Amino acid sequence: MNLRIEELINSNKQWAAQFEANNPGIFDKLVKQQNPEYLWIGCSDSRVPANTIVGLQPGEVFVHRNIANLVNHSDLNVLSVIEFAVKVLKVKDIILCGHYGCGGVQAALERSEHGIVDNWLRVIKDTYRANMKHFHEVESEKEELDLLCEINVVEQVRNICHTSIVQNAWLAGDKLSVHGVIYCIGDGLLKDLEVTTSSIDEIESIYQIQTK
Repeated sequence: MNLRIEELINSNKQWAAQFEANNPGIFDKLVKQQNPEYLWIGCSDSRVPANTIVGLQPGEVFVHRNIANLVNHSDLNVLSVIEFAVKVLKVKDIILCGHYGCGGVQAALERSEHGIVDNWLRVIKDTYRANMKHFHEVESEKEELDLLCEINVVEQVRNICHTSIVQNAWLAGDKLSVHGVIYCIGDGLLKDLEVTTSSIDEIESIYQIQTK
């Protein structure tokens, strides 16, 4: 066995034993059901692990992560995750979490080529262009990056709310809220960007699905 994999396997054994000791019967419980109240959509950055930073146990949060925490309407992966979480798991809250200093957002700001990921990050360039007025007062590249990280979260919250999946849940009377937060790796704290949306009436009319 590869030494690095062997180290991970051994570490897993230690974790499983300790986790069971601290939570007797936890694995039997997890086998029988998955009943999370939260869907977390975040960045793939290894420093931003969903369960850890909000202090939740396995089974308490359904997680999807990708580079720069994007929700593209052409991405069947994230749409399938949202649909499963909303329709099957009946989550009550969808949390879109970005983080300051995001490498994906930084790459989108640069003019150099990074490879195939540039196609994925193109929407962030579009977001920057659409919000140019907000960047006139920033005084440094760091401030520019952090502001774009925040705006990107706001845009992805909108994208989630614009999906037919979420709107149909609201129209059916389901209690579902979509939140936007951003994480600071430097101090481990989350910031609420105060863009929580809980009904179809809160989104722009052009995106609303009309009832028949």
